[in-house]
Amino acid sequence: MVRAAVARSVPERVTLSIIVPMLDEAAVLPALLAHLAPWQAGGCEVLLVDGGSADGSAAMARAAGFTVVDAERGRARQMNAGAAVAHGEVLLFLHADTQLPAGAGQAVRAALAEAGREWGRFDVLITGRSPMLGVVAALMNLRSRLTGIATGDQAMFMRREALDAVGGFPLQPLMEDIELSRRLRRRSRPACVRLRVATSGRRWEERGVWRTIVLMWRLRWAYWRGVPAERLAEAYR
Repeated sequence: MVRAAVARSVPERVTLSIIVPMLDEAAVLPALLAHLAPWQAGGCEVLLVDGGSADGSAAMARAAGFTVVDAERGRARQMNAGAAVAHGEVLLFLHADTQLPAGAGQAVRAALAEAGREWGRFDVLITGRSPMLGVVAALMNLRSRLTGIATGDQAMFMRREALDAVGGFPLQPLMEDIELSRRLRRRSRPACVRLRVATSGRRWEERGVWRTIVLMWRLRWAYWRGVPAERLAEAYR
């Protein structure tokens, strides 16, 4: 839910809106804003949805000329808040530590131009020191291609009407991207764009790559078996 009205100048016809949920992202914000500036200058709508940052993230983004939407904390709530005020016909959800590849806009348009396609995602490249991150990314991309399930790290995109039809992101503290993929998959298989978004491997390296791999597989297996997302979020933390 949006807590504050957003005043901005919007082009007459915005076809793509990039929605970025953020919370205390001051450390990565300069790189993120530099990455998003050409998109905004090119006529793309860019919305940064702040969940109550205490490190000045919202002020930094506004000072740089970006639109900031204030929302209740929680990634799903923040992404829904951004979608509620976005003007784009296509919505792309981007994590704050992820950057889009060159040609991403054209790739999204081409992917959704295919008959029956309503949503999709990119392949992912995980940046960091550990060589295992390349293996993790390859397995993530393969799994997604086989199952039709995407994760938020893969910069999910979709037609607005598709998101509206499934009720937006489910309001759960974990696996909201998995659950949304399940619901969207009932409408169409995802377009799997082979261009790779680059996402930070920081959390993998901080927790330990192998430890994180095992943890995420355990959580996904438990979710598939019906364990509530609230319980899984406690284990993730």
